[in-house]
Amino acid sequence: MSANTYKYVEIIGSSTQSSDDAVSNAIAKASKTIDHLEWFEVLETRGHIVNGLVAHWQVTIKIGFRLDD
Repeated sequence: MSANTYKYVEIIGSSTQSSDDAVSNAIAKASKTIDHLEWFEVLETRGHIVNGLVAHWQVTIKIGFRLDD
């Protein structure tokens, strides 16, 4: 078994639909430029309220990825 090395980045995803959609948007965008994505952790969830309703979600996440050998 080989020993792997990992790194993580902290990014913020957004959506007008849901917090889950904000996470998915962030991961999809990160996957375009970062290889070997392995895990994510939700750090913070925020929202924007308009006329008493949630209008926009922002979710801060850590995304972990394996570094190339």
